[in-house]
Amino acid sequence: MSYRPLTETTAAAFLADIPAVAERLGGEANDWSVQEVGDGNLNLVFLVTGPQGGVAAKQALPYVRLVGESWPLPLSRAYYERLALADQARLSPERVPALIHHDDVMALTVMEYLTPHRTLRGALVEGLRYPLLAEHMAEFLADTLFFTSDLAVPAVEKKARIAAYLGNTAMCRITEDLIFDEPYFDAPMNHHTPGLDHVVATLRADIPLLLSAQALKARFLAAPEALLHGDLHTGSIMVTAQDSRAIDPEFAFYGPIGFDVGMLLANLWMAHFAQSGQRPGVEDGWLLAQAEALWAGFAERFAGHWRNHAPDGEGGALHALSRSDGVLRDAAIDAWRAATWSDSLGFAGVEIIRRILGLAHVADFETIADEALRADCEKRALLFARELLVDRQNFPNAAAISQRIAQGTAA
Repeated sequence: MSYRPLTETTAAAFLADIPAVAERLGGEANDWSVQEVGDGNLNLVFLVTGPQGGVAAKQALPYVRLVGESWPLPLSRAYYERLALADQARLSPERVPALIHHDDVMALTVMEYLTPHRTLRGALVEGLRYPLLAEHMAEFLADTLFFTSDLAVPAVEKKARIAAYLGNTAMCRITEDLIFDEPYFDAPMNHHTPGLDHVVATLRADIPLLLSAQALKARFLAAPEALLHGDLHTGSIMVTAQDSRAIDPEFAFYGPIGFDVGMLLANLWMAHFAQSGQRPGVEDGWLLAQAEALWAGFAERFAGHWRNHAPDGEGGALHALSRSDGVLRDAAIDAWRAATWSDSLGFAGVEIIRRILGLAHVADFETIADEALRADCEKRALLFARELLVDRQNFPNAAAISQRIAQGTAA
């Protein structure tokens, strides 16, 4: 068998030959409903339902779907996604979809069909609220990041885990180019809202900003602290009022903990900035409160794992910090919290900038039909992002961020 892209017409027959899938769906292939719903930048996604249940089948394409065949991309990214889903399911099973089947040749991963879940980004654009969102994502971040870090994993095992993901270079290269480099010069695929030209020119000539972005890229390249999702934005989270799941970890690699945290914080802050364009006059502080709760919940749960993990048994490469007296351990936790918060702010800043000036934009801003209004929302977000990169010492905690944004002084 060789690779071939599936279609709505051929997917059912292919999946029917996979016993675990056929059993979950029930009935015969001609009883199944198949809908291709991939609205992302890279892959095909089929939602398949039968008499007994449903599955989501995700197939990688040999190119970037957003651009086309002129930008080839290896199918091996599907393998790394399967690897990450398995690792995440072991560490945080309630926060990711269950893995049902994987086919390396077809670059196909079949997962639990999350229903009645919907993509968080689209829900936020509509103004919907999810009371458990911050709690659930703090749990996912703390559990997956702590238990793949040197605090929990012995050095030999950690190095082997890092090696297992080293081949995911093409996806890391996308991040390196699209987040850290291309937004800062006139790259061919960049685009931005008319009316931002002056702001764009100013940012691209801002030496402290450029240096900070490159310092963050250096962290990204050379700090394999933990297994990252690698693309944790509001489009990679499925939600209901009672449940939240992280999906699409095909960018997974070992990198700095603050990267995942910062990506998600940035997307919550962007959703807040977009509110005044989506629903003028009804802007509220719910998203700012969610960002605060996300950071607080993550930091506290991570610290709790640190205090409680393997006090008498084999710990991670940094186990001495867990076994030490409480004063030293708590000082180490405080130092980690401060460093990770600073990293998270910086990574949040580059995420905001690239989503406005780079190739891949977000619906939060793009759904604002009035270009002048959209440009105003994006300008406020860009100037805020600049502060996150250059003046992050001015924001000692998430409450300081919320206050700054709410007062409009970052605009």
